[in-house]
Amino acid sequence: MKLELEGKTVLITGASKGIGLAAAHAFAAEGCHLHLAARDGAALAAAKEEIEKIYPINVKVHPMDLAAAGAMNLLAEAAGHVDILVNNAGDIPSGPIESLDFAAVRRGFQLKVLGYMELSQIYYARMKAAGGGVIVNDIGNSGENWDANYIAGSTGNAAVMAFTRALGGVSLDDGIRVVGVNPGPVATDRMVKLMKRRALDTHGDEGRWEELFDNYPGGRPATPEEVAELMVFLASPRAGYITGTVVTIDGGIAARGSIIKTSKKVIEAEQARRIAA
Repeated sequence: MKLELEGKTVLITGASKGIGLAAAHAFAAEGCHLHLAARDGAALAAAKEEIEKIYPINVKVHPMDLAAAGAMNLLAEAAGHVDILVNNAGDIPSGPIESLDFAAVRRGFQLKVLGYMELSQIYYARMKAAGGGVIVNDIGNSGENWDANYIAGSTGNAAVMAFTRALGGVSLDDGIRVVGVNPGPVATDRMVKLMKRRALDTHGDEGRWEELFDNYPGGRPATPEEVAELMVFLASPRAGYITGTVVTIDGGIAARGSIIKTSKKVIEAEQARRIAA
C-alpha cells in the first residue's frame, strides 16, 4: 500500500533508540524528512548517518534534555515546520507504590505527560495555521491495563490516553488528526529495565526477567518495527478519518486482562518461599 507520505517532514522525540529509532527508519522508508530529538547526541548522530546512507531524505538532529524547563519551545524553534509530530520520549519509573522515588516520578511525568501536552500545544497551533497535520502519541497499554506494579506508568499513560482522545475528538475541525498507539511489552532497552524491576518484585532476582515472557501472547514481546509501522500508517492519509483514537498493539494482553500482572499475594508468597529456602 502506498501511504502518500513522500516529502512530508516528521519530528520524532526520543528518537535515539527503541521505538523512536524504528519510527525514524519507517518514516524515512516512506520518503519523509526527519527531525530527531533525544538526549544522546552521539546516538542521534549515528542514526542520522545510517538513515541518510539508506534513504534519499534529509535528517536533522536535536540533542537535548527534553525534560528540562523550556526544552519543548527550544526544540520547536529549532525544528520549525513539521507535518507530523511523533511524541515518543518518556521514562516513567516502574515499581509498586511503596518503591516510588517521587523525584523520578515527577521527572517522568514532566517528560511524558506534560511534555507531550506542551509540544502538542505548540505544534497544534502551527498545524492549524498551516491547514493540517498529524500528532501521534506513543503511550503504553498499562494506561488501559492498569498495573499496580507499574503504578506511576499506568497513571501517566492513562492521562496521555485521555489527552489524546480529548484533543483528537475535536481536532479534525481544524484539519488535524491526533492519534495514539498503546504498545505492550516491546523489545527495547527500556523494556529490559522494566522487566528486571518486575522480576525483582516477583522473583527477588532481576536476572530472571526473561522468564516473564512465558506469560506473553506468542511467548514474545512486540518488535519496535511493528509499533513503528503502525505509527506510520496512522500518520498517513490512508488513516485520514482516524482521530481521537488509541490503537493497542500488545498481542491481546489488554483484551485478556491481567496477563502479566502479579498480585501482591503472589509477590509475598514468592518472597516467603525464598526466605524459607
